[in-house]
Amino acid sequence: MTETTKTHVILLACGSFNPITKGHIQMFERARDYLHKTGRFIVIGGIVSPVHDSYGKQGLVSSRHRLIMCQLAVQNSDWIRVDPWECYQDTWQTTCSVLEHHRDLMKRVTGCILSNVNTPSMTPVIGQPQNETPQPVYQNNNVPSKPTAAKILGKVGESLSRICCVRPPVERFTFVDENANLGSVMRYEEIELRILLLCGSDLLESFCIPGLWNEADMEVIVGDFGIVVVPRDAADTDRIMNHSSILRKYKNNIMVVKDDVNHPMSVVSSTKSRLALQHGDGHVVDYLSQPVIDYILKSQLYINASG
Repeated sequence: MTETTKTHVILLACGSFNPITKGHIQMFERARDYLHKTGRFIVIGGIVSPVHDSYGKQGLVSSRHRLIMCQLAVQNSDWIRVDPWECYQDTWQTTCSVLEHHRDLMKRVTGCILSNVNTPSMTPVIGQPQNETPQPVYQNNNVPSKPTAAKILGKVGESLSRICCVRPPVERFTFVDENANLGSVMRYEEIELRILLLCGSDLLESFCIPGLWNEADMEVIVGDFGIVVVPRDAADTDRIMNHSSILRKYKNNIMVVKDDVNHPMSVVSSTKSRLALQHGDGHVVDYLSQPVIDYILKSQLYINASG
């Protein structure tokens, strides 16, 4: 397959990230490596979307802290970004609505073909630094001829960093009107762009718990978007999928990362990292990056059992 015929992918991970661990970042890296090895996909970006404060999970620290920790965790990555949109809404958002928001935003910004682009949602464009304005993906006067796939990927990647996945200090975020003029844009609709939900096998297993997920949302998440699963603790993903009629129905839309890396739950688990912090366990460095640890200690987070 050529660069232009491969499906271009943005990986989106939703979660508490309380705090974000090394394992969360490793999931992005493993998923990208696996998708590239299939020869069918090019991963052009990753999005970390922390949950809203009203999610109500015990011990959940303020999104202000979680956004900063996430940004510290990805500060050395050239393709993973942190998105504050979910945190900045009036209330908790479903995973389905977060996926739809990013799908609509990417359709508006890039003009690429996205999975199941129907009526745009009414959600606002996500946070934008106050001292910057949105930049167009392609400027007519800067692109005299049709760009190569590499140039297109570069421009889409640029839009990710400038428009949808901002990285400056979170205190500087504000909103941009969703009808803001993005400038004169050249659209190359032959590039297919998909947003895939990145998750662990524990989230996949939660789909099988009766009443936990709205079935209509599951249909959209798995059927319209698709998911990439990084198994944990040698989980039997085939067995998990067989327990859900919706997962069985859309099995071809579920990509399970298969590699030689053992991915123990402790490496990903925010709970275990919090316990290590509370107990003064030196092994906390196995779970969290040093900048995140430094921020936690400076801000006095997770110093007691209540978080």
